[in-house]
Amino acid sequence: MPYLFGGLVVLNAVILGYYLFLQQPSTTQTLKVAQDEITQPLAFTNSAEYIPPAIGNK
Repeated sequence: MPYLFGGLVVLNAVILGYYLFLQQPSTTQTLKVAQDEITQPLAFTNSAEYIPPAIGNK
């Protein structure tokens, strides 16, 4: 029984190592769109123009 448990632990470690380090993830359409959005420059708008004036005197 200890050999079976040890073998399962080793098998689990091998499979986990394969999926974490050796297998390359496939690129989905959603991931491609997200990567394109990240690399595109963002439009900048100056939001200071829309701040209401201060009320009262100090």
